[in-house]
Amino acid sequence: MEVEDEIADEFRDAVGEGAERLHRGWRSLLATGFFGGLEIGLGILAYLAVRTATGSELLAGLAFGIGLVALLLAHSELFTEDFLIPVMAVFAKRGTVTDLLRLWGVTFVTNLAGGWVSMYMITSAFPEFGPLLTEIAQHFVEAPLDLRAVALSLLGGLVITVLTRMHQGTDSDGVRVFASMIAGFLLAGLGLFHSVLDSFFIFGAIQAEGHVSYLAWVQWLWYVIPLNLLGGLVFVTAMRMLRASEMDEAPGPSKNDGEPSRRP
Repeated sequence: MEVEDEIADEFRDAVGEGAERLHRGWRSLLATGFFGGLEIGLGILAYLAVRTATGSELLAGLAFGIGLVALLLAHSELFTEDFLIPVMAVFAKRGTVTDLLRLWGVTFVTNLAGGWVSMYMITSAFPEFGPLLTEIAQHFVEAPLDLRAVALSLLGGLVITVLTRMHQGTDSDGVRVFASMIAGFLLAGLGLFHSVLDSFFIFGAIQAEGHVSYLAWVQWLWYVIPLNLLGGLVFVTAMRMLRASEMDEAPGPSKNDGEPSRRP
């Protein structure tokens, strides 16, 4: 069937791209993660500007999508983007769990480093954003660990992984840009909990006014990371692998193998 063939092709493409990410050299891995943090900072700057001007969290969330678009077009890396495609490569035995943990760990740390630098520049250039950053940060760090916080964290991981799935399912840059804007709207406009993106707001609050501490950030972060993972891996990636496992044709070489990846 034509649909089955398309699914098989998409799976092989994802496996090929995921294998490339898993086996990147250290220099490339460090660069894509760090610049990913810097580029997300552009989305946060847009968010702060629009929310200050309009008072609307929803409009500001749409503006935040600029950061995800920058990440997409600059071919950088976001930690939670790696909950789908590299995992599928491990599933297809084109990489190991150790490779996956290396990718996750380095990307997470370099994302945070790039985000910290971007927020330092933003708070230095626009000190008037300090009170808003503190308000946003307190929304995260003062949230009790209850059913709402769990659901917000699961949704954060689900949305960003669905975004990766949509990017992987089309060759149209226009569609990818649109998907990035929608994901930004959902993540920032609705205040979902995202371990990396929301950490940048917290960094900004610490740098701007100091009413939030790094300890408070860690106390929030420790449960958001595994719940983001759970939201992405269980509700998106596992379903995708289950669908792929039903195909009679075993994963073969991707049509992208031997060609430059869409991400460096």
